[in-house]
Amino acid sequence: MAVEIDITYDGDLHCEAVHGPSRQTLRTDAPVDNGGKGEAFSPTDLLATSLGACLVTVMGLVARRQGLDLAGTRVHVVKEMATAGVRRVGSLAVTVTFPAGRTISLADRARLEHTANTCPVKQSLHPDVVLDLSFVYPG
Repeated sequence: MAVEIDITYDGDLHCEAVHGPSRQTLRTDAPVDNGGKGEAFSPTDLLATSLGACLVTVMGLVARRQGLDLAGTRVHVVKEMATAGVRRVGSLAVTVTFPAGRTISLADRARLEHTANTCPVKQSLHPDVVLDLSFVYPG
């Protein structure tokens, strides 16, 4: 199934994207270190956001099938740009923290971690992007 996204360049390094199916919008700006004002997510920030949202979403799908409640799970992503060569994302450090008070068995942990590691966005990243993915479980 194809999804259409329409993007308008508004000038001054700002864009507005419209998600076709929902009509939801988001705005982007270039980062300060690349001539923008940093007033919104940069395109590479969206890449980092996509990774975090994707892996917790697919984990949520698996959790639902297993009868697990992952509500309140937090994902923290640190994006670093490469310092040499072409301008690109160099590394993404992702920490998934499950809420306190949840019991997640070793089998469920393995299942959730495998799911996160095979999410579509992670599978779409270039192999030169260094990815550090860690999981923090309660208690």
